[in-house]
Amino acid sequence: MDLGIRGKTALVCGASRGLGYGCAEALAAEGVTLTLVARRADVLEAAAERIRKAHGVEVVAIAVDITTPEGRAQVLSACPQPDILVTNAAGPKQGDFRGWSREDWIAALDANMLTPIELIKATVDGMIARGFGRIVNITSSAVKAPIDSLGLSNGARSGLTGFVAGLARRTVTHNVTINNLLPGAFDTDRLAAIFSSASQATGKSLDEIGEKRRNAIPAKRFGTPQEFGAACAFLCSAHAGYITGQNLLIDGGAYPGTF
Repeated sequence: MDLGIRGKTALVCGASRGLGYGCAEALAAEGVTLTLVARRADVLEAAAERIRKAHGVEVVAIAVDITTPEGRAQVLSACPQPDILVTNAAGPKQGDFRGWSREDWIAALDANMLTPIELIKATVDGMIARGFGRIVNITSSAVKAPIDSLGLSNGARSGLTGFVAGLARRTVTHNVTINNLLPGAFDTDRLAAIFSSASQATGKSLDEIGEKRRNAIPAKRFGTPQEFGAACAFLCSAHAGYITGQNLLIDGGAYPGTF
């Protein structure tokens, strides 16, 4: 299927690896010009070069902390009018809420709620003026089924979800959609870090923890960044203009509910 977005421009955050990279690669395969953002310059440029060689599209790599006003200003100076925005940031630390400080909460909100909102604010009016825009926020399955040890993430990402629910109904009349992708367990560095933390806390081996988590998923496997990216690319396509304000759960069937 031709997704109808060849020649569009996309700003993709957290794009050096994992789910962000999967989204960037899928968009590049559709002929989308990319601006990629992540913190580590070496890893980001290597990712950008792989995409250039594989898909022949223009890729600009900007290594900044997107959660800071200075970082956002630099990125938006390089890509002021994207047709597609994919927001993404690493989840905050795990633990017991009793040990989290106000600063921990502010950091979580900055990364996983306020930064996406600032990026949307900076780009959505241009999308409306041009009559096309696709915004996809990578959040977490924890928005739908909260995870106790990820309370910082639960709170910040749920706040973003509530904000998007209202705005998405106002922009869709201009062919600008806003949706959220909720990943479950994907084979990424983030999942490896969660397993490592669990191993340290319980004394169980990484293999044992990974196998238990895998077996709890009806699909009996972890997701791949490539299949996540494909879902993102569809939501960004010309065919997805009637989908807005939705939370698409991609978790191999792990969530047990009907709704």
